Amino acid sequence: MTQDEEVTHVLRGRVKWFDPGKGFGFIVAEGAESDILLHANVLRNFGQGSVADGAGIEVRVQRTPRGIQAAEVLRIDPPVTGAAPVIEENTQATAEEIAARPIEPARVKWFDKGKGFGFANVFGRPEDVFIHVEVLRQSGFADLMAGEAVGLRIVEGRRGRMALQVVSWDTALRHDC
Repeated sequence: MTQDEEVTHVLRGRVKWFDPGKGFGFIVAEGAESDILLHANVLRNFGQGSVADGAGIEVRVQRTPRGIQAAEVLRIDPPVTGAAPVIEENTQATAEEIAARPIEPARVKWFDKGKGFGFANVFGRPEDVFIHVEVLRQSGFADLMAGEAVGLRIVEGRRGRMALQVVSWDTALRHDC
């Protein structure tokens, strides 16, 4: 990009860090001469309130007087970990097994990143769904806010329903849940 360009370009990179409390973070992308600012409002327009460090991200960027900024989030991929999420003690699910489950619309009841877990309620069902922080991170999120609408892929565990994957509400809508 040259200094005179204000038109938007699409870049693919990784989230360097994002702090929902501060309302911003940065993306590193090959081909960009500096880190790309990711503002919370741009992320919310995509349907997420947070994004995990290391998550893959595709954004439309524009040059501003303050530098390169993300103008629109086009796609977020969970961080590459190689590990499957733990369902219960020593039980794991493959990506194919997770993808085969339906996405259920839910609203976050509460989530405490410090405790490492939280709960959500699926619309039309009375029981809570447990969400572990590692499942959240592997889904590409850093945190959840009470009242946030999300889509969940769920498994029935020994102690109740547990999330295997969390997706943004917009993603859930695209999958016709």
